[in-house]
Amino acid sequence: MAQVTGAHVTAKALQRLGVDTIFYIIGGPVSPILEEADALGITMVDVRHEETAAMAAHAYSRLRNKPGICMTPSGPATINALPGVMNALADASPVVAIGGSTALYQRGTGAFQEMDQVAMFTPATKLAIQATLTERVPEQLGNLFRRAMSGVKGPVYLDMPADIISNKVEEDKIVYPTTSYHEPRSLGNPEDVKRAVELLKGAERPLVITGSGIIWAEADRELRAFVEATGIPFQTTPQGRGVIPEDHDLSFPAAKSMAFREADVVLVVGTRANFILGHFRPPRWNADAKFIVANIDADEVHHNRTATVGIVGDAKMVLQQLTEEARKAGLTFAKGNQWTQALAAKNAANEERNESRWNSDSVPIDPMRMMKEVRDILDRDGILVVDGHETLNFGRQSLPTHFPGHRLNAGTHGTMGISIPFGLGAKAAKTDKQVVVVCGDGSFGWLGMSFDSCVRNKLPILVVINNNGGMTAAPENSKRIKGHDLGWSDYQMIAQAFGGYGERVEKPEEIAPALQRGLAAVKNGQAAVINVITDKHARSSTYRGFFGEAGEYSG
Repeated sequence: MAQVTGAHVTAKALQRLGVDTIFYIIGGPVSPILEEADALGITMVDVRHEETAAMAAHAYSRLRNKPGICMTPSGPATINALPGVMNALADASPVVAIGGSTALYQRGTGAFQEMDQVAMFTPATKLAIQATLTERVPEQLGNLFRRAMSGVKGPVYLDMPADIISNKVEEDKIVYPTTSYHEPRSLGNPEDVKRAVELLKGAERPLVITGSGIIWAEADRELRAFVEATGIPFQTTPQGRGVIPEDHDLSFPAAKSMAFREADVVLVVGTRANFILGHFRPPRWNADAKFIVANIDADEVHHNRTATVGIVGDAKMVLQQLTEEARKAGLTFAKGNQWTQALAAKNAANEERNESRWNSDSVPIDPMRMMKEVRDILDRDGILVVDGHETLNFGRQSLPTHFPGHRLNAGTHGTMGISIPFGLGAKAAKTDKQVVVVCGDGSFGWLGMSFDSCVRNKLPILVVINNNGGMTAAPENSKRIKGHDLGWSDYQMIAQAFGGYGERVEKPEEIAPALQRGLAAVKNGQAAVINVITDKHARSSTYRGFFGEAGEYSG
């Protein structure tokens, strides 16, 4: 009988589970798995830091709505992936992290890089386990994939000891998993759905607010059907943008504060009552508003603000139910009603307020002018990654998204440094799409060396740096302590050093031509960095400081 190694068994199990891409750093016990995966035709994307591997897998999972895989050597190398995995947990992203570790027979001896990695990953994942029998690795992987994709999605971790990887087993005794992991879709209680529609029908200023749950449930069509059937305006969380094109007649992204403050009945689908949405509490929200909360997680229904109606169910199914019930009940608001007219007017006024800055000719460059030029070169279905402090706010005010899942940012943890890793993962997931990364100079500094991975793996992205010469920009009337000022460094030279295209821009009229040259390089397969020198004193209109008012930070 043919014998195979645990490395072969692991790689083959991943292939059977539908894995087509692995983000990894070479070395340690997992190297044989990587070699076997490569031999099976899985796309291998190597990185320069383990956190990049986890973050790239995170972005990949959001774009493909399937598990993203990262693999790390052992010990400190595997622990380096922990921040990225923790961020995936906060974002409900199904990352499968596989970490090499000390051989089982050496445990307790003080072996090289011996540490309890499972214990460290347990609070950062839905499930963290260790492989102890080579022949059971496929079974464990199948279980982990199901756990990652079921209910509220999230990351999982498999600890792979060196001897489990090198052990040989008889292949005909191995039972390999398949991609048929079950994704249950639960309906909401029909009575709750009926009550929700009755409540909305009596509203004067109704509002729909959604989040990433729409993307994970692939419910964008159902959301649009409900909005268009009822005429109710909608808003989304920052990472939930694009589920309905933002130039839709019922989309008023620049009137978000007014919509939250004045809505009297709010339908919440697939998002949480966290700081991004001001916990659904005053003063950001109307104290007298009634909330209808639909979520796959029952614990979220009354979290932070008691819902008048709670619906536990899958977003896709619940929206279908709501649309059907709305049509039966005659729930529809006339086009151009007083509420939508007020939102439209506020939206237009706020955009008009930004016009002068979008067209500013000032030097140093106003970041809003830079954002306007980026907006002009974005494909309608382009994938946008935004990373940084003030850069997030500038981007939120200026850069639209029209396709579900095509906007990525630092998320609820505000994890800086996601820019290049997310761009890398997004391009690996959607090689045929334009990927534009807009980041601050501080955030670029975290994992900017990952640009090398974009070049070597032939995953060309366009990176535009809002270089205001410091961390968190220059605070007003505040002592400048060491660490704020970084100087306007030549980050474009990092791109050039790795074989990419790089250009520095200091005048407003130079931005558009530089971006076009960057796009041309990308189209020729060359990743690019456009380093735009901007005013360190410039502020977005929603500036509240690093830990500012809910929702203003993670734009």
